[in-house]
Amino acid sequence: MRKKGLATWDDYGNIIRLFRDAMRKAKAHLELNLARDIKDNKKGFFKYISSKRKTRENVSPLLSEMGALVTEDAKVAELLNAFFASVFTANASPRESHSLEVRKRAWNKEDSPSLIVKDRVRDNLGKLDNHKSMSPEGKHPRVLRELADAIVKLLSIIFERSWRIREVREDCRKASVMSVFKKRKKEDLGNYRPVGLTSSPGKAMKQLFLDVISKEKKEEQKVFGSVQHGFTKGKSCLTNLIAFYDGMTGWVDKGRAVDIVYLDLSKAFDSPP
Repeated sequence: MRKKGLATWDDYGNIIRLFRDAMRKAKAHLELNLARDIKDNKKGFFKYISSKRKTRENVSPLLSEMGALVTEDAKVAELLNAFFASVFTANASPRESHSLEVRKRAWNKEDSPSLIVKDRVRDNLGKLDNHKSMSPEGKHPRVLRELADAIVKLLSIIFERSWRIREVREDCRKASVMSVFKKRKKEDLGNYRPVGLTSSPGKAMKQLFLDVISKEKKEEQKVFGSVQHGFTKGKSCLTNLIAFYDGMTGWVDKGRAVDIVYLDLSKAFDSPP
């Protein structure tokens, strides 16, 4: 319109300012909603953050055991796969190794009470996050939540069998694994960590077993003390830090000497099978 003489420079400038103001308000409104809804939509929040990053951090060329720099994607994936597999502890303890006959007897033992009840399975299916990606076997968490009443009986049988024979189904152990760079040199294999997208039914089963074990330990053996913060419901690194800070400052206020020893287990979460 300005080029055709239908609008003056002032009119054109006013329109541009109005447009920019509207864009800023829309952006601020979008970011505010993402921040408010982060608990229910973490995926959308981090997707927006990633879209604003100027660089994309892909896996860099890696050094092989022979010291050669590998750049091809397929060979890089093979290097990472071999390295991640090499740090796993595959040896089972005597308590974990059960013969097929022992497992069959455990499954067929009718006088054992069932711990995996349908109500618990249904509750854990209802806790699956709808915003998570589709699992490797092609089942989306939302589908499992919507069909919970229809599949709860079958999953209860499967979970009960896994509990009795102490064995997790193979499809629940499969995962889509990607490597995430942590720190130091990007060409060093040891500086990447595997992050896996696991089976949705497997996640529900894992949470179910955790609830059962935690309840038994707390009620019968009193294994978890008040100082246990990791992997404990209602506690976290923050509660651990607050408790630690409160204890240390209390001792210092009383004039007592305080010695602190820090232990860091290198790649602790990379080694379990």
